[in-house]
Amino acid sequence: MTTEVSRIPMYSTMMKVPGGLMLIPLILGSIIGTFSPDALGIGGFTTALFKNSALPLIALLIFATGTQVNMRTGGPILATAGTILLCKTLIPATLIVILGSFVGLNGIAGVSILAMLAAFDNSNGGLWLAYTGQYGDQRDRGAYVASAVNDGPFFSLLFLGASGLADIPVVALVAALVPFLLGVVVGNLDVQWRDALKPVPNIVIPFFAFALGTGINLGAVISGGTTGLILGLLISPITGALVYFGYRFILRRGGKSGIGFAAGTTAGNAIATPAVVAAADPNFQQYVSTATAQVAACVLISSILAPVLASYFLKRAGELKPADDVAADFNATELADAKV
Repeated sequence: MTTEVSRIPMYSTMMKVPGGLMLIPLILGSIIGTFSPDALGIGGFTTALFKNSALPLIALLIFATGTQVNMRTGGPILATAGTILLCKTLIPATLIVILGSFVGLNGIAGVSILAMLAAFDNSNGGLWLAYTGQYGDQRDRGAYVASAVNDGPFFSLLFLGASGLADIPVVALVAALVPFLLGVVVGNLDVQWRDALKPVPNIVIPFFAFALGTGINLGAVISGGTTGLILGLLISPITGALVYFGYRFILRRGGKSGIGFAAGTTAGNAIATPAVVAAADPNFQQYVSTATAQVAACVLISSILAPVLASYFLKRAGELKPADDVAADFNATELADAKV
């Protein structure tokens, strides 16, 4: 038997780039969305897959991730996810709403409270899965639940509603959790479903990343102006550092703490957050246009910067290892703990 060789090693090349499984299709999609926005609007399966598939595929990814959470791994996974939520979402969002109570919805320096929340309180789950799939272990990949919860408008709605800065319906909050919780139930009832859905991340991430990219007009990123670019450059070092410290001092992950910087992103779905919030509370309508452009800049810039920072800190600690090596180390640690 002969082994078939790829004529153009596209997949392996993407996997060599930090977060490349998410980042490269996202950039390609944004190029199409900028220079030929109608090219994928011809209808049929073409439009369904390459332009309109982001939300269904992300929902499938969230469901599939839920199926991987079981009684054996649930504790470490939930501890990691909880740390990410605390450091990437709860702390930044709390600080932003406190700021909003002093300066008002207009925010500061041309950046509204709406734009700050939409950019800071969530993380790009696809990039997180792609990056931890290369350099993380079960705890890191399973902690995607944090992104499943904070991806999109969920926490922006929650914090604006809880702080009194907006009036948000509860059903909008509940809807974000249903696919993950159903996945947990199915995966624990039927291990065959858990096994069947293991390959889902590597299958759907490039496709929904491309679809999200088609909604990012590079002109809109530029129109976000200096404020959007600066905001984008601040996301990864600030929120990534918070998660890094959470990994280091709460989870005690040592040299692997650099993975925390991979959470220092803005989710692609966050581009829609300003409009979603304004639909729930029309008082925010005046901020939607500028905030959307600023958030789009954050999505693109943080998607590039976060994996670079994560790789730098992992390499500096001598922990920039392929996933197979990391998984082996994790399993060896679990076995040693069991013997003790």
